[in-house]
Amino acid sequence: MPNYAYTCRIKKDKLDKALLRLSPNQGFMFTIITGAQFGDEGKGKIVDLLAKDYDIVARFQGGNNAGHTVKAGDEVYKLHLIPSGILLDARVLIGPGVVLNPEVLAEEIEMFEKHGIKVNAEKLGVDAKTSIIMPYHIELDGLKEAVRETKIGTTKRGIGYAYIDKVARDEIRMAELVDREHFLARLEELAPQKEKEIEAMGGDPKIVRDPALIKRYLELGKQFAAYVTDVSREINQALDEGKNVMAEAAQGTHLDVIHGTQKFVTSSSTIAGSACANLGVGPKRVDNVIAIVKVYITRVGEGPLPTELTGELGERIQKAGGEFGTTTGRGRRCGWFDLPLLKKAIALNGYTEISLTKLDVLTGLDPLRICVGYKYKGKSLDYPPVLTEELQECSPVYEDLPGWKEDLTEVKAYNELPKNARNYVERLEELMKVPINYISVGPGRAQTFKKED
Repeated sequence: MPNYAYTCRIKKDKLDKALLRLSPNQGFMFTIITGAQFGDEGKGKIVDLLAKDYDIVARFQGGNNAGHTVKAGDEVYKLHLIPSGILLDARVLIGPGVVLNPEVLAEEIEMFEKHGIKVNAEKLGVDAKTSIIMPYHIELDGLKEAVRETKIGTTKRGIGYAYIDKVARDEIRMAELVDREHFLARLEELAPQKEKEIEAMGGDPKIVRDPALIKRYLELGKQFAAYVTDVSREINQALDEGKNVMAEAAQGTHLDVIHGTQKFVTSSSTIAGSACANLGVGPKRVDNVIAIVKVYITRVGEGPLPTELTGELGERIQKAGGEFGTTTGRGRRCGWFDLPLLKKAIALNGYTEISLTKLDVLTGLDPLRICVGYKYKGKSLDYPPVLTEELQECSPVYEDLPGWKEDLTEVKAYNELPKNARNYVERLEELMKVPINYISVGPGRAQTFKKED
């Protein structure tokens, strides 16, 4: 016999949460933001926009193979490790699921200090268990990519090899980097193994115990000793106190090491559930999951991109959108909006809302095309096939919409958009079945506005 008291309580809880979402003055306590495509969707800009409402912004995976560009006033900041919330009042944290190059972190802190922004231990915390990228990781990464018959497009920054060591329990952690004796002892323990690996791949094993590099890492350890913290404890305490926390992803959903387009993926899990695991926060505490979605699609490096535009039109979108990697400078491959890939991203992340970026880039294109399905070996598909090699063989099925000619970069409100631009946004919303809450028409903070119902 059903437990009616329990059922009613569950329904009340759902109603209370729904009312909480509708309240204009009530923020979400724990929000996760991820990219819904192949990365480069504009996460940094949206995090920067929303961070004023959060007490903590925490990065939960990846390394300095990712890049976020944030424009504040006339200044443009290119971030690779420090969360985008750094420019506002939030405390920013780097979680233990990140692999960290301490030299890159030092460079980013120096960049901010040159602009008069102090990044001290009160502003930034790094988890004690965060894995450190060592010089030998970078060497191994480059050697491995050089001998691959099929390149995977690694940034050669040692990210993958740092994650290999994490899984193999051969990592050097932040807690050891900041403790001279422990660091030297751990390096001495691992050095013979790493030297053999590098030598076997045709590299110079001397990099493992290079005195200058060791000295530099010891200096960096001293610099960052005060920054060490327990990220899981900080976040859970903040939530217990009613504070707002945002978890910020790097890369995009379809670069997830498990669920992405293997083998053309990154080395970490990029989806929303990874935030809970990598930060040490229970999934029941998640209130909101925001998708960052570009109105077209891009990809850096190798791997399938069913709607790719290889000719003049692709180059036009690339140029208009500034589609060049923050980290590598490589040109991004561009294509029309891909709905099947978005459907999978929605399933993998459980999105509650969408922020739509770069609407301005589509100005002057007519018609605008939306990929609503695929053709694969004579079959019609509305969801991506499981295997990467099958996705590679899919042909897009398009729905066409009329474009617009008006410049959107000065638009400040949704109702100021041309009718065809609104029609395009509303058609995407209808197809994705997730509400679009924010729309971006340029890189500046003032170029993002809410989509009112």
